[in-house]
Amino acid sequence: MKCLFCLISLSLSLAAPCRADDLAEKGKAIFKKNQHAVVTVEIVLKSKFSMPGMGGQANESRQDVTGTVLDATGLTVLSLSATDPGQLLQNMMSGASDEDAKFKMETELADAKILLDDGAEVPAEVVLRDKDLDLAFIRPKSKLAAPIAALDLTKSGKAEILEQVIALNRLGRAAGRAYSASVERISAIIQRPRLFYVPAASMTTTTLGAPAFTLDGKTLGIFVMRSMKGKSGGAMSMFSFQPDNLTAIIVPAEDVLKAARQVSAAAEEKEKK
Repeated sequence: MKCLFCLISLSLSLAAPCRADDLAEKGKAIFKKNQHAVVTVEIVLKSKFSMPGMGGQANESRQDVTGTVLDATGLTVLSLSATDPGQLLQNMMSGASDEDAKFKMETELADAKILLDDGAEVPAEVVLRDKDLDLAFIRPKSKLAAPIAALDLTKSGKAEILEQVIALNRLGRAAGRAYSASVERISAIIQRPRLFYVPAASMTTTTLGAPAFTLDGKTLGIFVMRSMKGKSGGAMSMFSFQPDNLTAIIVPAEDVLKAARQVSAAAEEKEKK
């Protein structure tokens, strides 16, 4: 019996590294194939906010956000919350207290540039905002000199509860805006009012606007933020407090594709006129 127990323990200890190595190999393949479709977008945000006792203030900030290129002409999807955080912050503050309910904030995307690998900074403009999906689509203001790498959303996949997915991202300036990959796990799947995935609240390099992939290399969707108005309660986990009117989600690739096709249809209609 003791020998049998030792053999089982040994087999389990050997199996764990094999599974980890298999995950790493699949992640590397996804990274190698799709990394160049993930870009840094440098934005300039103008914001105005007011709170009781503080009056109104204005601010302008420059920051990097992650975008995913959807076609070779440079159409790129971002999280709307990353490019226009005013509504998100108001939802967070609404109902917390009578004073917080009076908090007002307006944000404006004053400038956007897609940063390419060759060092080029491509001026871009917002062509569609989808508040329900928390998506913003930007397109280069002028035609690109050459096509760029893009993600094929038609090859989409699905994930099940507790499955692992691969997220691709761009790091900040301190890390040289390097490409990065991380492993996320699906903690919940919401079916209504529409399908979306909730990733586990773990600390990784994944940011809003990053794409997620199933382990077989299919596109699962885009990381965005979902927020709702109303008083924010929440649950205390072992590691953090999670407000119940705010959560990161993955919008399915099919929904992102539908919105992107609206942009393409509008561009075609504009060319006809």
